[in-house]
Amino acid sequence: MLPLAIDVMSGDHEPREYVAGAQRALADDAQLRLLLVGEPKLLEAELAGWGAPLRERAQPVPASQVVSMDEKPREAIRRKKDSSMRIAIDLVHEGRASAAVSAGNTGALTAIAHFVLRTLPGVERAAIISALPAAHGLTQMLDLGANTKATPEQLRQFGAMGAIIARDVYGLASPRIGLLNIGEEDIKGHEVVQAAHALLAASGLNYVGFVEGDDIFSGDVDVVVTDGFTGNVALKTMEGLAALIAARLRAEFDSSAFARLAGAIARPVLRRAAAGLDPRRYNGACMVGLGGIVVKSHGRADGVAFARAIGTAALAVRQDLTKHIAQAMQAQGAGS
Repeated sequence: MLPLAIDVMSGDHEPREYVAGAQRALADDAQLRLLLVGEPKLLEAELAGWGAPLRERAQPVPASQVVSMDEKPREAIRRKKDSSMRIAIDLVHEGRASAAVSAGNTGALTAIAHFVLRTLPGVERAAIISALPAAHGLTQMLDLGANTKATPEQLRQFGAMGAIIARDVYGLASPRIGLLNIGEEDIKGHEVVQAAHALLAASGLNYVGFVEGDDIFSGDVDVVVTDGFTGNVALKTMEGLAALIAARLRAEFDSSAFARLAGAIARPVLRRAAAGLDPRRYNGACMVGLGGIVVKSHGRADGVAFARAIGTAALAVRQDLTKHIAQAMQAQGAGS
């Protein structure tokens, strides 16, 4: 496997947090090699404290610019050609890296990735997909922010690509596909989801119909399809709710001596539950449908979460995800 290109400059945290994530990823995966893209002096200072075994598998790549979190996508393409984000994606395009990982501006990352890598034949727009915890294990959801609007045909394509991820990466023989809507009845929803519903029903996929927000976690569906606006709002709502529940539990268990005793007794169970629902375990969303692998990390990811995003990229490379999607979309095009 070629090294992964890691943009360590973009995101809400200081670069050292993403460098720490890269270090953790290398420690977790003995076969991994990384190209750390960033400001040379900063990288030199951060890498100086690494031990030789890890340092040998991390090569710094200089970048003189950074795409800010509020940068307009068009400006990022035109004026930030030497940014860490652009260089990481260029390395994939040039065949020097097998994937790019960034915690930066989603709009800019999407625009640059489309501009440099292009979409695969049969794919109009790439979508961001991630695994979310559910009753049966995991639910794949897309789009989570790459496209604020989507046509019915693009939603059909998202369903096809989501099915490929669920099948080839997660081993589900016939993944169940659902289209997110305000109700399960066929009459519900606006004209875009109605048209997408008809396309998915005729697609040959294992399409189960409309699903509601609570079905994301129910275990009754394996892939949830929606546009990037709705998907991103849903994802941020999940994150906020998880943080609220954790804060409330801490407050309640600290409210009295008896509550603290009860908390001490329940701590092992709570720790296991919290570990299973920890958003950091699910950080790292693949941008599927491109001519190369790009993984979007949460902008506020700490070192643990960023290492998980790098692990997601490595898994996508090892599963030859781009090839599988290209073959499946080509076969669908030939059969239509």
